[in-house]
Amino acid sequence: QVQLVESGGGLVQAGGSLRLSCAASGRSFSSYAKGWFRQAPGKEREFVSAISWSGGSTAYADSVKGRFTISRDNAKNTVYLQMNSLKPEDTAIYFCAAGVRGMGSAFHEYDYWGQGTRVTVSS
Repeated sequence: QVQLVESGGGLVQAGGSLRLSCAASGRSFSSYAKGWFRQAPGKEREFVSAISWSGGSTAYADSVKGRFTISRDNAKNTVYLQMNSLKPEDTAIYFCAAGVRGMGSAFHEYDYWGQGTRVTVSS
């Protein structure tokens, strides 16, 4: 069974940091691009960041650029999202995804999804 499992969410004060992890099991995703999306209460799911299969290319939403860093360790079948200088507007459930078609920012470009991890940033 293919699974993506996110971890690392929690409650943090504004200005703080969190590191999210997404561990894959059931198959190797070393040839898949990985992405992070988030969904805030009452809002649609939005793109946060993506990384190519090799880790050589990355992309970020303007709202997180300069604060978040995506990385991956293919040997561990895991992708990370380092989140610094967190703001209350970063509060959301964060989902990781894997896609064979490339590191896009649209939902339909990803084939596998995790269940999400909640991040709450207090002011």
